[in-house]
Amino acid sequence: MTAPAIDAVGLGKEYGGRAVLRDLTLTVQPGEVFGFLGPNGAGKTTAVKLLLGLARPTSGEARLFGVPSTQPAARRVVGYLPETFRFHDWMTGRQLLDFHADLAGVSHTDRAGRAANALARVGLAERGGERIRGYSKGMTQRLGIAQALVGDPRLVVLDEPTSALDPIGRRDIRDLIRALRGEGVAVFLNSHLLTEIEMVCDRVAVIDQGRVLYTGSLDALIGAGREIEISVAPVDPRLVAIVADLADVIRVEASSIVVRVQSEQSGARLAAAIVAAEYELRAFVPRTRSLEDAFVDLIRRARES
Repeated sequence: MTAPAIDAVGLGKEYGGRAVLRDLTLTVQPGEVFGFLGPNGAGKTTAVKLLLGLARPTSGEARLFGVPSTQPAARRVVGYLPETFRFHDWMTGRQLLDFHADLAGVSHTDRAGRAANALARVGLAERGGERIRGYSKGMTQRLGIAQALVGDPRLVVLDEPTSALDPIGRRDIRDLIRALRGEGVAVFLNSHLLTEIEMVCDRVAVIDQGRVLYTGSLDALIGAGREIEISVAPVDPRLVAIVADLADVIRVEASSIVVRVQSEQSGARLAAAIVAAEYELRAFVPRTRSLEDAFVDLIRRARES
């Protein structure tokens, strides 16, 4: 049986006695695109460093394809694009990739071909001979992704890979990520752009304040509850109390209330209760829930609990 690309159990990290990551447990399989989500300061960067063996955990362990991530051998099959990076801008794009291929252990005879292939995959095939100092921000971002691929990795870790790209560039990278999945490469994707995560990821983990709040499929996260916008008159404290007894109140406005119910039957009971209390029910409209809605709601509920 093939070992997981990433297998983390109970990872924790403390700095100066302060816990910044607690009990991170997750698994990423070969050929899976896994999204890692969380607000700024949630512990994502620390988690990535621990997963890749770039920092030592206070507790727990991470393995990459069965090898402890703290061992250099584990990182030989990993391509990594950090969120912030700088390249030697006096180099050409092709020279930079040749350099990184050398670091990845690619033989001298294979480096030129690997560099050319990586440039082509990110749409820079015709620009590899130009010096990096002349690249636009988007081209530099594409080159960063190319350096993560030049070693022919089995696991690719991308931190905000589309942040500097225009809509066409973002689509190109989404297509590339899907192609990597089809080749059996595991992709660990950290992005603030939730729409990008929603389009390509098979599963996600949500982290906040150093703790994992959710790990699982996107469908299960987004579909956890049904949102309904209720147009009703009048919206007063008595009505809000009635609704809050039967549903999770998300937002109260001048002439409507947005709630979450767990089933169609719960929604029907809520509508009946509003009518029985002699309020004028004008509309009862289910809303399409996005990943952003689910993400914000999960964080809010965790912080309030």
